[in-house]
Amino acid sequence: MAAATPGPKGARKRNRRFLVYLAAAGPGLVAAAAGNDAGGVATYASAGSQFGYRMLFLMVLIAVAYVVVQEMVARLSVYTGKGLAALIREQFPLRLTAFAIGAFAVANVGLVVTEFAGIATAFSLFGVSRYVSVPLAAVAIWALVLFGSYRYAERIFILMTLVFVTYPVAAILGHPDWAKVADQAAVPHFVISKAFLFLGVALIGTTITPYIQLYEAGAVVDKGIAPEDFKYERVDAMGGAMLASIVSVSIIVATAAVLGGRGALASAAEAAHALRPVAGPAAEVLFGLGLLGAAALAAAVVPLSTSYAVAEAVGVERSVSRSFRQAPLFLGLFTAQILIGASVVLVPGNLIHLIVNTQVLEGVITPITLVFILVLANRRSLLGPAANGPWARWIGGIAVLSVAAVATVYVALTVLGWFGVG
Repeated sequence: MAAATPGPKGARKRNRRFLVYLAAAGPGLVAAAAGNDAGGVATYASAGSQFGYRMLFLMVLIAVAYVVVQEMVARLSVYTGKGLAALIREQFPLRLTAFAIGAFAVANVGLVVTEFAGIATAFSLFGVSRYVSVPLAAVAIWALVLFGSYRYAERIFILMTLVFVTYPVAAILGHPDWAKVADQAAVPHFVISKAFLFLGVALIGTTITPYIQLYEAGAVVDKGIAPEDFKYERVDAMGGAMLASIVSVSIIVATAAVLGGRGALASAAEAAHALRPVAGPAAEVLFGLGLLGAAALAAAVVPLSTSYAVAEAVGVERSVSRSFRQAPLFLGLFTAQILIGASVVLVPGNLIHLIVNTQVLEGVITPITLVFILVLANRRSLLGPAANGPWARWIGGIAVLSVAAVATVYVALTVLGWFGVG
């Protein structure tokens, strides 16, 4: 007897599932890829250069927390149909809402500074001064967004960021000590020093940055993903975070194999050396193009996410298609962030150090964002059966507390240092 062939109804069902997955895929992957921006690359490379493989254990813990947080954000947006700023405004008192939005804004302004520093760093590899590249980039990005041609430029920037996919290849071709990599990824090999803690906070800030949560929540809402299709969005959110973490770990491993033990990075050229096993003499050009694409993309999207969050919380017009008269707060905030980010980078100083220092600020602010996300995801009055269960509460709580503990210790040591203690 011939085997039964699937009927047209079964084929249609499978096709529908595939189409639903394609519709859901995107927010998590794009958000996670955006996290490996100028600040991310510089911080991960600094970790490998300064401490070799010793930060891998901490990076694995951060990656776990990252996956957990991205899943909670996707779940909140799918089951409520609202972004993070709107949920915070509805679920918390006015003062807490103002505090949360203020933390978002400060964190994102810091990121805008990072992205313009990344643009300046990328152009410096081609011999262009920051005093030329940064003002031109600021005007170009501002005009691209406000005059509606940014969508086309965005595709080019995303293609340029694909350069960083070569880091896993570079990590393999760099011939690292794999036994040491495995050992230091599985067992803590921490260094008791403020410099190690400093970079640890920077790793948290550049990986679980508030901007990523804001972006993912908004993108999920824009896609209109229904609760019954959440399983597809969960794969997208968690898979995107995992892939981004693989790239992050690869940057640390590749840099440690090539530069490990040399100390803190002094220039972008040193960070580019990790790509030499893949690109040879063209490593600096390849690294520069990838860094430029990542930084330019984020330099536009980060200030937009702040403007959307603030306008959403206040309840005013928010659209790049509006004029300044129609959306003064939204477009005014976007313009102000571009001006601040570009201006700070024009102050003389080491750009790599500026980027990493900004990621530390992100790391200090990140726990504030995570507490709001965890409390919202725990509320059955908001999510019903989709709220965090016992296991999710424990895992989420441990992840948030761990991140907060590292940031708190760093802040405490910094304050004590002001008084000559430690």
